[in-house]
Amino acid sequence: MLLWLWRWLWLCVCCCPARGLRIHEYLYFQVLSPGDIRYIFTATPAKDFGGVFNTRYDQIHLVPADPPEACGELSNGVFIQDQIALVERGGCSFLSKTRVIQEHGGRAVIIADNAYDNDSFYVEMIQDSSRRTADIPALFLLGRDGYMIRRSLEQHGLPWAVISIPVNVTSIPTYEMMQPPWTFW
Repeated sequence: MLLWLWRWLWLCVCCCPARGLRIHEYLYFQVLSPGDIRYIFTATPAKDFGGVFNTRYDQIHLVPADPPEACGELSNGVFIQDQIALVERGGCSFLSKTRVIQEHGGRAVIIADNAYDNDSFYVEMIQDSSRRTADIPALFLLGRDGYMIRRSLEQHGLPWAVISIPVNVTSIPTYEMMQPPWTFW
């Protein structure tokens, strides 16, 4: 309860429209499988490119891109079609990664920080200077969260996770929220 109050106060004080700051938007998704990472994760949408989630996906695959940076042709692009890709930061711009996933038919991309120990700092994803566009949603995920998802998939020998996205966390009682134990909420 105290953490919720602290977040609300922070939004009121730090993100007051009169001060010219905007409220930081979050989008939530839940890993349904594998069960050892069945948590609700927090991501932030790209600031000035990409689409929005107009559809709720109750069960969709989260497919780690191969290669992880997704800066060019993907060896597993056929598995990304009509699914959501998990990509790693680095190697090219956020927009370039989003376009690669879009060109492979992905419905969205979740870009995890490449700093595996990052469990609290969100990067604001902005458009590069190329004047290109992307239509699919692009989200930023903390490095620790991306690492833990990929590690679980490797341990279980699975090619993808099953997720639900977006998740409306306002309808879930705080005591029932399954949050990653390594992340500060």
